Amino acid sequence: MNQQETDYRKQKAKSRLAWGVAIFFAIFWLLVALIPFAFMILNSFRKQFDMLSQGVFHFPDPWFFDNYPNIVKNGFFGYFFRSVLIVGISLVLMLIISSFAAYPLSRMSFRLRNLIYAGIVACMSIPMHVTLIPIFKMTNKMGLRDNLFALLGPYVTFALPMSIFILTAFMMTIPKEVEESAQIDGCNKFSNFFQIILPLSKSGLSTLAIYNGVSMWNEFAFANTLLTSANQKTLPLALGQFKGEHSADMPLMLAVLVLSALPMIILFIIFQDKLVKGMMAGAVKG
Repeated sequence: MNQQETDYRKQKAKSRLAWGVAIFFAIFWLLVALIPFAFMILNSFRKQFDMLSQGVFHFPDPWFFDNYPNIVKNGFFGYFFRSVLIVGISLVLMLIISSFAAYPLSRMSFRLRNLIYAGIVACMSIPMHVTLIPIFKMTNKMGLRDNLFALLGPYVTFALPMSIFILTAFMMTIPKEVEESAQIDGCNKFSNFFQIILPLSKSGLSTLAIYNGVSMWNEFAFANTLLTSANQKTLPLALGQFKGEHSADMPLMLAVLVLSALPMIILFIIFQDKLVKGMMAGAVKG
């Protein structure tokens, strides 16, 4: 056996070992992610006290299907549609503002550009919950307390720094020759943005929509602080409405959690390819 064959076998052994380690951690992480969801699904089909008499990871005996109809009867879809409304409007505003900001930062040279960009990046370090009290007072003065649209400001504002940072990096990967060719054909900056840069940034925009959509969908602190009426509350607050005064029906509450998580899981499955493409395109400057 010559040296070349020996090196090839060593390299192959290292490759197999690396793949083995990667597969092990992938399976481990899959179990970590699936076990809590399996726990929620199994126990959502039990009666109130069956969790005490049966193992939580055993199949329900008997299967109890009334939890889900009971949730629907008690106004679940009201919370669901309010969450869809506020998250949808917030995402549209966030994507419009961040794309308008990222375009000049990534494609133009002007005074204070680096300072403005540094200021936006610095805003990423501000913990959003530090601003709970100031936002609560400001919302009261504006007369928006207990109004669903009071959440627009915090949701959009705190999503912007990260979104502008990612979208600026993404737009920098678009070759300048494409824009220069359009300018030769008579396109101005506005035409370049709407007809060339924005369509080419669909993967980046999809990534931001999914990333921020999940955060907004699950946001609890601002919704709990600014909303008090049941007819204004969003889906993360629905769990408290299905909790009894003196006891908690855990299977019923787990059914609420299953239905709350399901839309984001379906959305991620549908758009996961765009999410990966957007993250990879923004990570490599070519």
